Amino acid sequence: MAETDKVFAGSIPKFYDTLMVPLIFETYAADMAELVGALSPGSVLETAAGSGVVTRLLAPRLKPDACYMVTDLNQPMLDYAAARQGLDSRIEWRQADALALPFEDASFDVVCCQFGAMFFPNRVAGYAEARRVLKRGGRFVFSVWDRIEENAFADDVTNAVAAMFPHDPPRFLARTPHGCHDLALIREELSRAGFANIETQTHEKLSCALSARDVATAYCQGTPLRNEIEARDASMLARATDRATQAITNRHGDGPVAGKIQAHVIVATG
Repeated sequence: MAETDKVFAGSIPKFYDTLMVPLIFETYAADMAELVGALSPGSVLETAAGSGVVTRLLAPRLKPDACYMVTDLNQPMLDYAAARQGLDSRIEWRQADALALPFEDASFDVVCCQFGAMFFPNRVAGYAEARRVLKRGGRFVFSVWDRIEENAFADDVTNAVAAMFPHDPPRFLARTPHGCHDLALIREELSRAGFANIETQTHEKLSCALSARDVATAYCQGTPLRNEIEARDASMLARATDRATQAITNRHGDGPVAGKIQAHVIVATG
């Protein structure tokens, strides 16, 4: 993973929340909130919270006396998430690295992480940290994207932008968001981190947008793919967005568009 893969700053948080979240994250966040809420946890740690879509949906499902610690590696994303969240005394916001959590052992009933594990430089270490801060019998609930070929819009955008830089194609989407899809490897790494019981499910959904332009803007300007494009040629961002728009239009048509998305949901118990 490149260092720029972890940088969600500048205008990225706003584009991410207003375009990417409704495009691909919100429907899975609703599932995550339902799954975690059904466990009736007294204490929850969310890692890699991003712009706070899970937080907004999970908080209303938690008990009045619950403790909800929300963290992210990127302070700009955390600031954006906190600003979007209504006043809630149960929630504490804290910048934290999921691989070096600043919490004592056995502190939480549930650790949840939606589409963040792919960004862990060392996933076994990240999983081990989640297990360390879980109470006995606690659950680690997280999700990861399936391979990029099972996610239509991400694949379309990656191919369109790659054609613009044939000698050094930006591969952020394939490399990182869609780079942790092997369930056998995930099970092995969780076992190495000390988890004994591991359950997985794969969920296919439909990603919808009002236009191909919205999809292209979301991926090209609302994710670290933007960092990769601008690192090659800052003047090419608008053109890359145009190329991605055309590719999505060619495959999915004019007007409102829809494409398949697919992700894995994992529940691990120590």
